[in-house]
Amino acid sequence: MKYGNCLIDLHLHLDGSLSPDIIRKLSRLQNETCTLNDQELEERLMVSEDCKSLDEYLEKFEFPGYYLQTKETISAAVSLLLEELHEQGLIYAEIRFAPQKHKERGLTQEEVVLAAIEGIKNAPIPASLILCLMRGDDTSSENLETVRLAEKYLHKGVAAIDLAGAEALYKTHLYKTFFDYASSHEIPFTIHAGEADGVESISYALLFGAKRLGHGVRAYESEALMKSIKEQNVTLELCPTSNLNTQIFTDLKEYPLRTFLSFGIPVTINTDNMSVSHTTLQKEYDKLIDIFHLTDEEIKQLLLNSVHASFASPEVKALLENKIKDRID
Repeated sequence: MKYGNCLIDLHLHLDGSLSPDIIRKLSRLQNETCTLNDQELEERLMVSEDCKSLDEYLEKFEFPGYYLQTKETISAAVSLLLEELHEQGLIYAEIRFAPQKHKERGLTQEEVVLAAIEGIKNAPIPASLILCLMRGDDTSSENLETVRLAEKYLHKGVAAIDLAGAEALYKTHLYKTFFDYASSHEIPFTIHAGEADGVESISYALLFGAKRLGHGVRAYESEALMKSIKEQNVTLELCPTSNLNTQIFTDLKEYPLRTFLSFGIPVTINTDNMSVSHTTLQKEYDKLIDIFHLTDEEIKQLLLNSVHASFASPEVKALLENKIKDRID
């Protein structure tokens, strides 16, 4: 079964997915010369195979973040990333980032968002942007601005909001106000939950009305929670290699994919951070197919799950579904 030319990534962080080639191009846009060779660049961008924690994983975001502080580099990064995704066989992607993280050189959040929107124009594949709110100290005003920008540019390049950051330190329930606002203003949202903080964070995300969970992988720890996820038709954005990197699992054979499939929970396969985790979506699928002996029908369903759970317009969803069915039937 040929499926490598109809892939969809719904959980993809911009700053964690910039290849060495993109970094060099962004460096030139800043009138700088990147003097690092390929190996040195990879060491700055990617975690080692013995990555010991989420904290160590998150350290890798500082370096690429330096190159995402001007309108030109933000637009170029989004555009170049979509070109690479197209070459890797993707037909749609949702790229997420936190506008408040790109203000170090004087940009406003709105300028950041507009630059990213510019980057998805004329891309070789359709794409949408997800604006991340950030967990942390004193992020409330920035987060509210992000939500309002999502509202302003909804259906104009922006498709949804997300909540990212250290979920074990800054609990999900602290951010209820923002998702109440999103719900009342019909802004779609996903929430990072069920990664570092486990079952509790998922419960609050469901309470807020999330229809997608960023990771959500630790839902397997509670059968009652899995039942709620299924009943509410909530989709999990699984990121297998990333979950290994951050020590949620030590072996992919332990990954609860079969548990979720057997339970009837809609799941999708994603990369999270292509560069940090040194992966591609094709690699993610190949690993899971090899370990869990996925059938052609199961692979097709995973691909279609990504279409159905996407924040794309009905027209784009129909186009994507037809592409998948035409290419793999």
